[in-house]
Amino acid sequence: MVIEDIWFDLKDGRKALLRSPLEGDAEGTLEYLRISASETEFILRYPEECEKYTLEGEKKLFQQKNESPNEAMIMCIVDGRVVGNCEIKFATNMKTKHRANVAIALISEFWNQGIGTRMFQELIRLAEARGDVLQMELEFVEGNSRARALYEKMGFRITGVRPDALRLKDGTLLNKYLMVRKV
Repeated sequence: MVIEDIWFDLKDGRKALLRSPLEGDAEGTLEYLRISASETEFILRYPEECEKYTLEGEKKLFQQKNESPNEAMIMCIVDGRVVGNCEIKFATNMKTKHRANVAIALISEFWNQGIGTRMFQELIRLAEARGDVLQMELEFVEGNSRARALYEKMGFRITGVRPDALRLKDGTLLNKYLMVRKV
């Protein structure tokens, strides 16, 4: 699914662009993935796991997302740099077609600039436009109070827990929480 360009102002006055990924975003996306994975334990991969991603693989993923009627990836670009992204995936089976799964990530340098809120506004718009979607779903990692606050601000509520869903390198086990937002 292709998303048209959406320009908006960051809190610091810079311009940001939300749009579907382009082939030329592949290199910047690989850098963004490495940076975001190194900044927090709440991303589901470690930086060294990003080595498996390739330019060709990212380009193929972008093409798949852009051509899909049931998925959208939205990149956030600031000053020509990929600084975050979000995704929505609409379920397609008859019994689950009323559900959409969403995810979001942003490098810390751009936290508190309004990007997360603006990305969620677009994800919500996509879900509402679908017509048959009744709920949006996401998961967040225990301790990620910043993400939880954003999700709650956007209307999501905790509905379940996946105990010990993540195991960190030091052996620490963290829960994941399921959140749902009615559409």
